[in-house]
Amino acid sequence: MFQKQGNMKTIIFLTTMAFGLYSVSLNAQARVAYIDSEYILDQMPEYRSAQKQLDALAQQWKDEIQKKADDIDKLYKDYQAQWVLLPEDQRKKKEEDITTKEKALTQYKKDKFGPDGELDKKRQNLIKPIQDKVFDAVQQLAKQSAIDIIFDKAGAVTMMYTNAKYDRSDDVLELLGINKKSDEKK
Repeated sequence: MFQKQGNMKTIIFLTTMAFGLYSVSLNAQARVAYIDSEYILDQMPEYRSAQKQLDALAQQWKDEIQKKADDIDKLYKDYQAQWVLLPEDQRKKKEEDITTKEKALTQYKKDKFGPDGELDKKRQNLIKPIQDKVFDAVQQLAKQSAIDIIFDKAGAVTMMYTNAKYDRSDDVLELLGINKKSDEKK
C-alpha cells in the first residue's frame, strides 16, 4: 500500500485492474474511490510522533558515524605525518589499526542504516501498526460505503487525473477519529 513498485509490476497491475473493471462493469457499475495515504498519515499525531523518533534516532547515529569518521581521519593524518619516522613494524600496526576502524565503521553503518538494520526494524515497530490501522479504516470505509475499489494516490499506481469528489481520505481520518490539521490538503 505504501511502497513503490517497478514499472513492469505497475503495468501488469493496471492491465489487471482494467480487465477487472471491465468485467465488473459488465455486471454492475463499480464504485471506485481513492485515498492519499501520505496525507492521512501526516494528519495522524502518532505517525508524526513516530517519525520524529525515527528522525532523532537516525540523527544520533549519523552524529556517531561522523565522530568515528573524524577519529579515523585524525588517525590517518597522524600516521601520514609520522610515516617517515616510524619503523616498518609500527607502520604496519598503525595501518592495520586504521583499516580495522574503517571496517568497524562500515559495519556500524550497515547495522544501523542497511537493509534489515536497526533503523529499518525500528521503523517497522513504530510505523507498521499505524499503517495497519489506516488499512483497517480503509477496509471499513469500503464496506460501509459499498465501494468496490479504493486506490491509493500516494502509492505506485500513477493517477493521471483525480476528481476530488472521489477522494475519501477525510472519511478515513474520520473513521480513525482524527481531526484534520488546520492547513488544507494539497
